[in-house]
Amino acid sequence: MSRINRRKAIGNLLIGSVGASGMLAFKDMEKTKTHPLKGNIRHAVCRWCYNDIPLEQFCAAARDMGISAIDLVGPKDWPILKKYGLDSSMCNGAEINLVDGWNDPIFHEKLIRNYSEMIPKVAAAGYKNLICFSGNRRGKDDETGWKNCTDGLKQVIGIAEKHGVTLVMELLNSKVNHKDYQCDKTSWGVELAKRIGSPNFKLLYDIYHMQIDEGDVISTIRKYHEYIAHYHTGGVPGRHEIDETQELYYPAIMKAIVDTGFKGYVAQEFIPSWTDKLAALKKGIEICDV
Repeated sequence: MSRINRRKAIGNLLIGSVGASGMLAFKDMEKTKTHPLKGNIRHAVCRWCYNDIPLEQFCAAARDMGISAIDLVGPKDWPILKKYGLDSSMCNGAEINLVDGWNDPIFHEKLIRNYSEMIPKVAAAGYKNLICFSGNRRGKDDETGWKNCTDGLKQVIGIAEKHGVTLVMELLNSKVNHKDYQCDKTSWGVELAKRIGSPNFKLLYDIYHMQIDEGDVISTIRKYHEYIAHYHTGGVPGRHEIDETQELYYPAIMKAIVDTGFKGYVAQEFIPSWTDKLAALKKGIEICDV
C-alpha cells in the first residue's frame, strides 16, 4: 500500500508541475499577444513622427497593431498605403506651409490653384480629408482673419463639395510651438466654419495643441464636436508619449470622443522618446482603445 501511495503522490506531483509550467508559458504568451482592438476608435498615426522608419516597414507594423490609416501622406506615397490596406486619413500636399495660409489674400491665388488640383486627386484615390491652415496673424485681428479665410476658402469649397472631400483646418497652439498662428482656439475655428457654411469644411482638433492654448479639452469636444472632423494626440508638455508621464488622461478624452458619436479617425501625433518607437506607438494605441 505504501508503494502504491508513493507512486500516486509522485504522479500527482508531476501533473501539478506540468500544469504550473503550462500556466507560466500561457502568461508569457499573453504578455506578447496583440489583443483585438475594441472598434470604438478608428486608429491612425502621423507619418512625420516616424520618418526615420522606411514607409513600407512602418505601414506593415502599423497594420499589425490594428492601425487602419496614416496621416499627412501625399500622393506619391498613397500606392504604398494601398499596398498595405491602409487609408490616407488626412491628406496633405496642397498647403504652402503652416505660416502662409488662407488668412492672407497674397497667398490666395497659389492656394486656390493648389487645392483646385489636389481635391480631385484626393477623391480619385478614395480619400476624404485634406488639411489646410489659417497661417500666421502678422498683425491681423480676428475679423480680418475670418474674412480673408472665408473669401479664399469659398472659392474652392464648391470643388470639395462636388468631390466629397472635406477641407480640414488644423488648430495649433500659438503659445509654445507655432507663435502667431491665427487659428489657435477652437472657438476661432468654429466661427470660421459657420461663416463658410459648408459641411465640407471642418476642424482638426489637436488635443496637444488645444490643451496648451485653452485647456478644458473634454468640455470643448462635447460643445463643438459637430465641427470636428479629425483628432490628433500628444503628451503635454513636450509632445511625447501619452502615458502617465504627462498631464492628460487620454482614456477619458477618448471616451468623450466616442460618446459624441464620432466616426472619423484619431491619429497618434506624439514624438516617441522610447528607444523602441514602434513599442511606444503600440502603447499609445492601447491607451486610446476605449
